[in-house]
Amino acid sequence: MSFTTQQRQHWMSVLAHAPTAELLRLSDATVKEFSFEIIRAPEIGLAQVRARMGNTGEQFNLGDMTLTRCVVRSSLNTVGYGYIGGRNKAHAQRAAELDALLQDPQLGEVLMERVISPMEAIEHKEREKRQQQVDATRVEFFTLVRGED
Repeated sequence: MSFTTQQRQHWMSVLAHAPTAELLRLSDATVKEFSFEIIRAPEIGLAQVRARMGNTGEQFNLGDMTLTRCVVRSSLNTVGYGYIGGRNKAHAQRAAELDALLQDPQLGEVLMERVISPMEAIEHKEREKRQQQVDATRVEFFTLVRGED
C-alpha cells in the first residue's frame, strides 16, 4: 500500500482528534513491537490561529492556542510527526509513533484497520451526538410581512 499526501493528512487529523485513552488502548500492542528514536521530545508551545471574517474576508489574528508536538524515527527508518491541540505529551508522542508506522506499506494497512478506522467511527459518533444536541435546541425564525390595507 503506497500512501498519498491526502491519505497521510487524513490519518494525522484522525490521530490528532482521537480521544487519548482510546488511541493508547488500540495502539499499545502494535507500537510496543517497535523501537523509536526521539528526534524532538514532546514539547508544549503556542500557535497563532488566524481566521477570516465570514470565511471570505481579510485574515486577522484570532488568538493563540496551546499545541504539543513530537517527532520520532521508527526502527523501520520512517519519521513520524505528532501535532496535538492542547497539552497532552503522551498523545503527541503516540500520534508521532503511529504516523511513522503508518508509512510502512504492510504495517500501514494493519494499523488503518486496527486504529484509524475505529478512531474515525468514534469521531463520527461524537459528531452525530453534537449535531443532535444542536438540532434539539435549534430555533427557526421567520418574519411576517404586514400589509397596509
